[in-house]
Amino acid sequence: MPNFPSQLLTWFDQHGRHDLPWQHPRSPYRVWLSEIMLQQTQVVTATPYFLRFMQVFPTLVDLANADNDTVMANWAGLGYYARARNLHAAAKQCVELHGGELPCDFDALLALPGIGRSTAGAILSQAWNKPFPILDGNVKRVMTRYHGITGFPGLPVVEKQLWALAAEHISHVPQGRMADYTQAQMDFGATLCTRAKPACILCPLQSRCVAHTQGLADSLPTPKPSKTLPEREATALLLEDTQGRILLLKRPPTGIWASLWTLPQADTDSGMRDWFAGNIKGNYDNAEELPLIVHTFSHYRLHLQPLHARKVALRAKVGDNDNLRWVARAELADLGLPAPIRKLLERHPAR
Repeated sequence: MPNFPSQLLTWFDQHGRHDLPWQHPRSPYRVWLSEIMLQQTQVVTATPYFLRFMQVFPTLVDLANADNDTVMANWAGLGYYARARNLHAAAKQCVELHGGELPCDFDALLALPGIGRSTAGAILSQAWNKPFPILDGNVKRVMTRYHGITGFPGLPVVEKQLWALAAEHISHVPQGRMADYTQAQMDFGATLCTRAKPACILCPLQSRCVAHTQGLADSLPTPKPSKTLPEREATALLLEDTQGRILLLKRPPTGIWASLWTLPQADTDSGMRDWFAGNIKGNYDNAEELPLIVHTFSHYRLHLQPLHARKVALRAKVGDNDNLRWVARAELADLGLPAPIRKLLERHPAR
């Protein structure tokens, strides 16, 4: 009877995705970049960012030599910004420790920022056809259904079981086809064995799939125990000077929107009022209240109240500095801005 990898490869040869930009050519740098972008992000969303990154940073060395603002500006809107910071830091480490190349070694890859076990396996298998398993979200979903494994896949005891099965499967992958097999697993989960309404009727694995034969396709994988997201409130200032330039503040290198340029922000209106009094010449009470922004992070939901004030200036003791500066609207595209802040600025052009 055909084994799991051979059936999956047969399906992939006919129905898999063979024209993704990082497949042509499938170099270590391009594979690595695509894998980082595809963490928590669908192919259709990541593709234009990948193409732009390759234009701006065609080689790993180009990425390593770029300044932080340029990297973040080209990532802005893709979310999960720690990925971009880790990508940049890993590129610098590759220049320092590996001659400007991505290392072809599991432990060396795992030591780089932002690369975990599954990403390291994906890079080694796709870039060098090495026999390493992966276990991203798509693969976890396929494996739990195919083998009938209950329990939330994020739990260590369940994940350990899935890794063992993934390793067992790759022992049956034909020589030279690890890159295709890795892509096949991701494609199968993304296009056929989907999270909602999996296309079981079209599935080449249905006869041996426990979830299908036992009617469990809709209940596997076991969902993560739900919890209510905390709600937080904050106030932000959209400040313009007499030239129509916008005052931007650079976020700290850690935390929410780390290293991105954004609007001055405080947790309370009184806190925002105090910041304004200490830094800005103008009348805080003249600021116009803009529509509320609701933005959901992974661990809380933010209700951000923007206030818009025009023709203000920085106090002399403050002035432009590395973390606070006036920016012309034409220059915004060159800076890394959080997606909701960029949308806010686009909705409220200068008058």
